[in-house]
Amino acid sequence: MRRKFTQLIVLAYAITSCCFAQSVNPWVIKADRIDPANYYGVTVANGMLGIISAPEPFKVKNVVLAGTYDLYGRGRVSNFLNSFNLLNMYLEINGVRISAQNISNFKQELNMQQACFTTTFDYKDEASISYTYYALRQLPFTALQNISIAAKKDISITAASVMEAPDALKDVQNYYNAIDRPHTTIQLLTSSAKSPTGKVQLCASTTFLFTEAHTEEPPVIHEMWDNNMHLAKFAKAIKAGSTYSYAVAGTSISSAQHPDPLNEAERLTIFAKLEGTNRLIKFHQNAWADLWKSDITIQGDAQSQQDVHSMLYHLYSFSRSGTGLSLSPMGLSGLGYNGHVFWDADLWMFPALLVLHPEIASSMIDYRFNRLAEARRNAFSHGYRGAMFPWESADAGVEETPVWALSGPFEHHITACVALAAWNYYCVTQDKQWLKDKGWPILSATADFWASRVERNGPGHYDIKNVVGADEWAENVDNDAFTNAAAQANLQYAIQAAKILGLIPDADWQAVATNIPVLRFADGVTREHATYTGEGIKQGDVNLLAYPLKTITDNAQIKKDLAYYEKRVPNEGTPAMTQAIFALQYARLGDAPKAWHFFKDAYEPNLLAPFRVIAETKGGTNPYFATGAGGVLQSVLMGFAGLDITAAGIVQNKGLLPAGWQALTITGVGVNKQTYSVK
Repeated sequence: MRRKFTQLIVLAYAITSCCFAQSVNPWVIKADRIDPANYYGVTVANGMLGIISAPEPFKVKNVVLAGTYDLYGRGRVSNFLNSFNLLNMYLEINGVRISAQNISNFKQELNMQQACFTTTFDYKDEASISYTYYALRQLPFTALQNISIAAKKDISITAASVMEAPDALKDVQNYYNAIDRPHTTIQLLTSSAKSPTGKVQLCASTTFLFTEAHTEEPPVIHEMWDNNMHLAKFAKAIKAGSTYSYAVAGTSISSAQHPDPLNEAERLTIFAKLEGTNRLIKFHQNAWADLWKSDITIQGDAQSQQDVHSMLYHLYSFSRSGTGLSLSPMGLSGLGYNGHVFWDADLWMFPALLVLHPEIASSMIDYRFNRLAEARRNAFSHGYRGAMFPWESADAGVEETPVWALSGPFEHHITACVALAAWNYYCVTQDKQWLKDKGWPILSATADFWASRVERNGPGHYDIKNVVGADEWAENVDNDAFTNAAAQANLQYAIQAAKILGLIPDADWQAVATNIPVLRFADGVTREHATYTGEGIKQGDVNLLAYPLKTITDNAQIKKDLAYYEKRVPNEGTPAMTQAIFALQYARLGDAPKAWHFFKDAYEPNLLAPFRVIAETKGGTNPYFATGAGGVLQSVLMGFAGLDITAAGIVQNKGLLPAGWQALTITGVGVNKQTYSVK
């Protein structure tokens, strides 16, 4: 059955690959033949606002606002909320509403370099329409959609901007205001609503932008349809052979980001209106040009280059500096995993962002630091000292795992993953003031947790019992390899940090670290946990001891563990992370064929049409899995490129190029924005 399933995946991938554009552009993913029944949208985001595409004209699937949660729906825990869908529109030509049924040549494309999404189509023989939308990078709560209509005959249009409230919101209030200025009228289509419990107020406002070439702006009409939807529209006659352009700018913000979201939404929309379309696009492009100064360039393999750009694009899109927010496994691509923050952020996505954009990584560490008090309370509640970070975290920093999932009370390795991220941030930045102010409080509190968590059963037997392992199919096991090794590493990081700061570390930390066991089978293979007997695993556990923990450094041992566990990850139903670690380690071992095999296996079977977005599992349908992207990027950066994070900073060891790659260049690395190459 497994072999048949694998064959189906390979066949499906081959079929969808044929549907992608024949010529591979390193920056642009094109969808020339769109099947709405097999359509998985792609996200345009700016680290706060996520806009997910739809397979029909002038629609977006949904709009997600980072950091906006409420208690509703699944699991009795805080969930991400959809915000107002501020980019839904409609267009009528000669009184006929544009729809998927009456257009032709419908195409879409994602430009990753400029972070914009463009749709084009024809309406009969009367007009060609193009529109592009942006989540403006320079304005974290603002989006822009730019529309262009090329008339082939004399036509009249009616264009509408529609504001619709998501179903989960309540107490919707709609407003319309026209503010006259000497050379323009600012029309504000605004809505406000409460989250399901009333905890959060969400607001959005939009306005039309008419291009500078048109001296007379058309009159705008407001229509109220019902409590959940209202719109603003205008009419215009367009002569054959001419092109008419207009835009809609909109802001989405909530009380989670601002104490007065209603007024702020309108203020920010007015700001965008008076900046004008050209300046908005210019500053957005400049901001993304700065982001792309940190890039991965692959020569000789156009498809891998496009795929790696897509992974970087999504991580850059889902995060930004200065927010104090971290990343959910699905980023801003929807409501997946309730928008919660797991180890996915600290262990899988953080390292690539740390290497390429330490300022973004700083925000992710701030997310944990700002919730340290809650982690201390969590440890206290479980009878431990120090800080115990929750397995699933949202806005408040309390445990947000649904009670039916044992990972909440038992998957304790998350605490060491937070410490690993904090230590690596110091290693890359060498910022001793940061280490003193933020790093040390995290490292010392998490070290205290492990010193209290172990059960002291004699030398070499400071056991960590009753945990859920990194392999989450291993529930309530003792001495899990990754948990124990991560605890050891956490304790050692705290000791090193104390010495750097001129402090005296707790002597018990070293004693505990020395006596935590990492188990082995009789043949020397590292044993996943005390009762492990060779069964299938959900995801890597033992193999994480070589990277990122560096607990195992002997190449013979690393090879032995890889050979054993790579056969125990099923082809289906497992998340796309483990294969990336296999690829990274085989690259470091100099085994190019195996490194290449696992690099491709880490994501290609998970790709979905029409934009090659990554699902969590092979054959899965829940993109975008940013965790998987983070793992694959690490296989490129720390595997093929040979980069390594050390106590002295980023260094480059010997790299390895897969067959077909002529060169690999990493630009904008670390705080000094260095360049590393493998040829």
